[in-house]
Amino acid sequence: MRLLHTSDWHLGRTLHGVNLHEAQSAVLDRIASLVENPPDGVPIDAVLVAGDVYDRGVPPVESVQLFEWTLSRLAQSTTVVVTSGNHDSAIRLGYGAALFRDRIRMITDPAMLDLPVLLEGSDGVPVAIYGIPYLDPDHARAALAPSGAGDLLPRSHQAVVAAACDRIRDDLARREGRRSVVMAHAFVAGAEPSDSERSIMVGGVDRVAGTVFRGIDYAALGHLHGPQAPAAADGSVVRYSGSPLRYSFSEERQQKVVLLVDLPASGPARVHPVEIEQPRPMATLSGRLDELLADAALSVHEQSWVRVTVTDRVRPDSLMDRLKTRFPHALQVFHEPEGAVDRGRSGTTAVSERDPRELGADFIAHVTKSEASLGEIDAFTAGYEAAVSATRAAEAQEGA
Repeated sequence: MRLLHTSDWHLGRTLHGVNLHEAQSAVLDRIASLVENPPDGVPIDAVLVAGDVYDRGVPPVESVQLFEWTLSRLAQSTTVVVTSGNHDSAIRLGYGAALFRDRIRMITDPAMLDLPVLLEGSDGVPVAIYGIPYLDPDHARAALAPSGAGDLLPRSHQAVVAAACDRIRDDLARREGRRSVVMAHAFVAGAEPSDSERSIMVGGVDRVAGTVFRGIDYAALGHLHGPQAPAAADGSVVRYSGSPLRYSFSEERQQKVVLLVDLPASGPARVHPVEIEQPRPMATLSGRLDELLADAALSVHEQSWVRVTVTDRVRPDSLMDRLKTRFPHALQVFHEPEGAVDRGRSGTTAVSERDPRELGADFIAHVTKSEASLGEIDAFTAGYEAAVSATRAAEAQEGA
């Protein structure tokens, strides 16, 4: 059985105010091309999308259309199994689940988590694929409590995901001879997060022990954006595929991949990462403005998404405009003068300071229920810059 594991597409997301629809279309096209023409010629029996298909519960129309186009294209070549993540609206994503009976399987209802998708690989290996949609502990602790016990499960992700896996193991015990796959959207202990994931902490506990997947041949995880392999129980292979596109500068050095998973008739699953080329590189630059604009070595970053820290002792006039003459895709600009005295500012900048364009885009989308236009984002950013300038002038006046 050959599987392709991916997750965290986050369709509809922006990057510091920049619409990512074109970039997302490019990486999904590459995933579809990989399924249509596997690199080693081995057919892919199923594509697993482990949650966070969309970036928010009510995604933009163009994102819904992109998802439909991608599903349609993949289903021409293979079976597609999709679960919901913490960013998705499970009800909206799961629309049509009862109608898709052949090559598209949507698992967004926790009541369906122990009802597997039964497939047989092109090599004859039978597999049961179980989907655990994102479980909100406040709801799932009642829904997954042992029948007749009368008690709620503890209010934690560990408790509800463990209970879900117990139900899956009970079902799997009745399916002798089948290999097992579990798709889950969770934060497994020992894995490393990025800046772009939304916290799922509830009741002070957000992590799940990898041992909850004991007895499962392969756990296809979503939620964290970097590909990684947290510790698991003996015999189980647990992997995050990560997102196929970079969604923050903390992911700048991550190699984005999908995972090809071979599940033989016996023995452990074998995992092969396949790199997904990024539509646009990312880079973090630092230096004095004149140096940044003149340094020939930086020409490789002229078409990258860049984050820039300018170190001139005095903030240059028209800083963003001047930087964009060379780096038109500059997304973040900071002014941190050389030799400045550290006055106790935290190393983690508040979102309102760090990302005025992204903050404005999210705020406008929340209020208007529609995607913010570039003009609206520019107006928000101009207001932010004016407020910052006024604050600095007032501080300078007080210090005079």
